[in-house]
Amino acid sequence: MSALNYKAAGVDIDVGDSASRIMYEASRRTWDYRRDLPGFVETPAEFFAGVRSVDAGRFANALVGLNFDGVGTKIEIAERMRYHATIAHDLFAMVCDDAAVRGAEPALFGSILDCSRISLDVVKQLASGMIEAAKRSRVAVMNGEIAELGGRVQGFGPNAYNWGGAVFWIARRDRLLSGNRIRTGHAIIAAMERGFRSNGISLVRKVFSETYGQNWHNHSFKRKPLGTWVLEPSIIYTRLLVDLTGGYSGEPTGDITGAAHVTGGGVPGKLARLLYATGLGATLDNLYEPAEIMRFVQQKCEINDREAYRTWNMGQGLLIVTPNEKTVLGRAKELGFRATKVGEITKEKGIRILSRGVSEPGAWLNFGLER
Repeated sequence: MSALNYKAAGVDIDVGDSASRIMYEASRRTWDYRRDLPGFVETPAEFFAGVRSVDAGRFANALVGLNFDGVGTKIEIAERMRYHATIAHDLFAMVCDDAAVRGAEPALFGSILDCSRISLDVVKQLASGMIEAAKRSRVAVMNGEIAELGGRVQGFGPNAYNWGGAVFWIARRDRLLSGNRIRTGHAIIAAMERGFRSNGISLVRKVFSETYGQNWHNHSFKRKPLGTWVLEPSIIYTRLLVDLTGGYSGEPTGDITGAAHVTGGGVPGKLARLLYATGLGATLDNLYEPAEIMRFVQQKCEINDREAYRTWNMGQGLLIVTPNEKTVLGRAKELGFRATKVGEITKEKGIRILSRGVSEPGAWLNFGLER
């Protein structure tokens, strides 16, 4: 056997170091998002492999925790379209919004990026998106890891990757949202979502690959490639939620009794978890219309509305329960989020949805409160 080295085995150390420096410099640009707040990052030396830390004394009388999640198979769409600058929005939305709906304030973010082969062009795109996503979440990216794993990571094309992350959050005990304070008559506010977020993408991929073949992402829908429609970045709602609850560092601007991040399980699945504490129900009679691309997928595979509402967000990425809808709607508008009242809490158990889907528009869909 001829002499071998690490590069011949599929790992380029020099490229890996360059990728690490790119992500480190991007991370440093996010640290100011926590300046003067608990979670401000300090470093004793200006070196990308150096120690980063925070002053733990600033977390007085706090509850702390970690949330973990990943982008999932939506990464394949970025690989297909060779456009990776929005994937961070999906990652940060999945991780940070899950913490914020509990009344917590996301503060410090870390991630693991596993690549089949490191592409500096891909890393630069991911890094640019990470800076913007961190700004919208108001978190500091404290650390990260990049690994080149060859055939252990598979996807579409030569530069496949998987990206997962974790956020360290801080909260005040009396501001945590458990759903216990939800009462009959409280309004349900929805914040609009333009795309799929990062859920139900496997079904989308299956529908389009069976309909259009391997290169379905290039097929045009309303003069835009299908891949571009599916890649629509997730809206990050963390800033709105932390503003309303006060998180840990601020003062509440609105009285909210519960919030649901509409991801896997759709509207009925996520709302049911929120209502389980009280056993109350909900009527949703004014939901946002699903994104055009969702309606298109429904039509192509004859997916009924019940299944669609259990799989996708169907136009609403966040649900907020409040006794004071006017204040919540006002704050959402001031912060640049589209929101509207979509229903209210009822004494009767179960969730009733007035469908705006394709198969049964105007029909009532009934769901239980099973967890």
